[in-house]
Amino acid sequence: MRPLDEHRDPLHAAEAGDSPVSLKPQALEARITVVGENILSTIGRVIEAVPRGHPGPQALADRLGLDKVLASRVLKATRSRDPITATHRMPGPEPLRRVVKAAEQLGVEPSIIAEAYRAIDEFDLLIRQGTGDRSTLDAIVSAWVPEARREFELRRKQAAFKAMSQLKGVQCESLLATVILWPSADPAKMDVVWVNGLIGMHRVRPGAPVKLSTRKMSGGPEQRLPVSLDGVPVDSAEGLLLREFCSEPLPSMRASRVASAVHYSLADDRFGPASASDIVFAEVNRGELPRAVPAHSNRKRYFFAEASMPACRLQFDVLVHESLDTSRPWLRIYDTAFEGVASVNDPARDVDAMDMAESIETLGAGVSRFRSTEVPRYAEMLRFVCDRLSYDPSMLRGHRCDVEYPVYGSQITMVFEPPVEPSATPV
Repeated sequence: MRPLDEHRDPLHAAEAGDSPVSLKPQALEARITVVGENILSTIGRVIEAVPRGHPGPQALADRLGLDKVLASRVLKATRSRDPITATHRMPGPEPLRRVVKAAEQLGVEPSIIAEAYRAIDEFDLLIRQGTGDRSTLDAIVSAWVPEARREFELRRKQAAFKAMSQLKGVQCESLLATVILWPSADPAKMDVVWVNGLIGMHRVRPGAPVKLSTRKMSGGPEQRLPVSLDGVPVDSAEGLLLREFCSEPLPSMRASRVASAVHYSLADDRFGPASASDIVFAEVNRGELPRAVPAHSNRKRYFFAEASMPACRLQFDVLVHESLDTSRPWLRIYDTAFEGVASVNDPARDVDAMDMAESIETLGAGVSRFRSTEVPRYAEMLRFVCDRLSYDPSMLRGHRCDVEYPVYGSQITMVFEPPVEPSATPV
């Protein structure tokens, strides 16, 4: 067991009590490393010394008289080679004490048991005086261990989903946001087609509003004129519904315009899991964006999906015609709670960027590469949209951000380095 210098260790210098001690990140990381090394080595020796023990979780649980989940977690932690990872994987101090006590009763050598108890006491002290509670310790460790970060974020996002779905009174299995970029009839511009969907959506309580929005953030002063696949202006949202991909009975939708945004709301009043619906609609915006940005503007092109409803999943795809852009996008996620939706080109919004463990996957070219396990008949849906618009789907290249339990009120943004207009040549 690695010795601890109690004269230099601020956790030991503190008076008895549960109040956390302020530590610099480097000092806390070093402290967690020492505690992790000790807990890893001592608990590992206890497990190895269990008479007629077996590395399997069920056999260990039976031998110690503990539940399999606890035995499995301890074994997984002791197999870690990194002390900080081991600290994250270990059960709390009290479950660990139960493990050691059970081993002690089976006759494990007293010196091994004593060292394990000391290591557990240090672990307990780290939690109480170093971080305040186990949840905070996990949050800190998540900054240093990718595996811990993904697990930490997922659990917290799941908890947020449960809370927000009850507060908002609505939830869905999957939010779908797909944007298709296609050359416009005007060679200087591009068409922007949105395919939006709520899969497995239902109200948790009666009367809860259901709304989706599309909006234009940049690209010139021209008025935004969204139409259906048939070219009919957006007046009734029902004209935008892709009936073939919606559930029955067909949902009733309303559309309303506010400046450059269009808000789509569910008109019926059904609620409860039995009323779960699939709602999919397509919106076409001809010549909405310029193909290139002004030279020396340093502007980025971006498209985003809003987590406007508590959902188990958000699938955000950007499908780009091969002639428009070949750059690989990067991801920005924003908190929209205070300032609303964010422009990537506004440096003042950098402070609202959220550091999350999400990523973009490059899908390749052609609809057959864009299949989805979350959205029923997704590839068929894209072929349907492309066929109605006379698009060749084999010319599309795809990028996907697939987010489990997206944080309600966040903006998931794909950012591209766009083509640049040629500089004007002096006469």
